[in-house]
Amino acid sequence: MPKTDLVSPPSHCALCPRRCGVDRAAGAVGFCGAGRTLKAARAALHFWEEPCISGTHGSGTVFFSGCTLKCCFCQNYPISAEGLGKEISVEHLAEIFLSLQAQGAHNINLVTPGQWRPWITAALDLARAQGLHLPIVCNTGGYETVENVEAWRGYIDIWLADLKYVSPPCRRNFLPHRTTLLRQNPPLKP
Repeated sequence: MPKTDLVSPPSHCALCPRRCGVDRAAGAVGFCGAGRTLKAARAALHFWEEPCISGTHGSGTVFFSGCTLKCCFCQNYPISAEGLGKEISVEHLAEIFLSLQAQGAHNINLVTPGQWRPWITAALDLARAQGLHLPIVCNTGGYETVENVEAWRGYIDIWLADLKYVSPPCRRNFLPHRTTLLRQNPPLKP
């Protein structure tokens, strides 16, 4: 198992709106599928994001294992809901970021990163100290806490968040479990 002393896994996890409280430091796994050790499924140049993200050389995309939503229609279902991936260290993730930059990526694209934020920010700090200068994209399903979004300040340059489940019936049909979404503010009056 990859070992790093750069991150202390949460002993009462509250990184996502579920605030499941599992003791990831003791090896427990939350609803999202995340435990104590960082896990990613794929890292490569990706040419099929929005054109402004992929550009001509590709987006340096890292697909993180697990997800706080686990939508039944997810195009990355084996990664997001079934936990496909490999445990890696923070140091190795920093090397991956630098390798993607060396391959000509226009940015570093973090796919479903919320449950791994402390590990990823530690890796970004390491990589930046070694010359990483690309913009960072947070490619998220949008189910995030305000605290987690605020904690990304200084790390994320571009938010690529999905808008899902505006309709409660859709939410009931497509999520395999009860999920409470943040209440929307009433529409502004003209």
